Amino acid sequence: MSAPRPVQVIAVASGKGGVGKTNVSVNLSVALAQGGREVMLMDADLGLANVDVLLGLQPRKNLSHVLNGEIGLEETLVSGPAGITIVPAASGVARMADLGPAEHVGIIRAFSELHRPVDVLIVDTAAGLHDSVLSFCRAVQEVLVVVCDEPASITDAYALIKVLSRDHGVSRVRVLANMVRGPEEGRSLFAKLTAVCDRFLDVTLDYAGSVPHDEYLRKAVQRQKAVTEAFPSSPAARAFKDLARNADKWPVPAGSSGRIEFFVERLVGSGLGDRGLSSFPV
Repeated sequence: MSAPRPVQVIAVASGKGGVGKTNVSVNLSVALAQGGREVMLMDADLGLANVDVLLGLQPRKNLSHVLNGEIGLEETLVSGPAGITIVPAASGVARMADLGPAEHVGIIRAFSELHRPVDVLIVDTAAGLHDSVLSFCRAVQEVLVVVCDEPASITDAYALIKVLSRDHGVSRVRVLANMVRGPEEGRSLFAKLTAVCDRFLDVTLDYAGSVPHDEYLRKAVQRQKAVTEAFPSSPAARAFKDLARNADKWPVPAGSSGRIEFFVERLVGSGLGDRGLSSFPV
């Protein structure tokens, strides 16, 4: 039997809260699934989980029960829109927000117990510089930083990128401009962040695109649905589909980096199958 294909693992992070990071995680996951990928979405805001709230789900078990030794990771999984699989976290459990590095490693390694087909794992991290954010961003192949065109968002995004680059060996970060008034604003925002990073950091920034400010996104949130499903022709939904097509081109690693990684056993000795956009609707 052939070895399981490597899993593309993408951490969605932000320097501050309120920039739409979880909406990005949810809608990127749904758009990838609509394009034919087997997608898993992990709510990695461990103490203030909100993926389930955003989608109107009521999971009975979550990562806190796994850490307590009550159940295995498989028993937490719930189905979401477009067939995505969601790993729910706890909300309002202070201990979950204060886990140590060893417990983060335990969570990462627990994914190796899963044997279901997975092409892409999206990790929706907490905002800011929590230990969990740094642990999970080190354990993925792609870090997608969500930023808005406001000083606090730009400053905090830079701080996050600086810590990931200088202290945790992350050499490339992809940047998504969110809630912009047009493509030009997104490009300008990326240019601002690139200018300061090029001056002070040894890190490569790649522009992942932009998502416009869209009233339909607010309506979808009120309905507890992904905008890519609720309003598939809206400007925000089209932008998330473009992001998914873009992300589908990001390279899947040919082997392990030697660090603690999600689904590391699928990176060791696995051959790479063809990846492309044939399943993605235009």
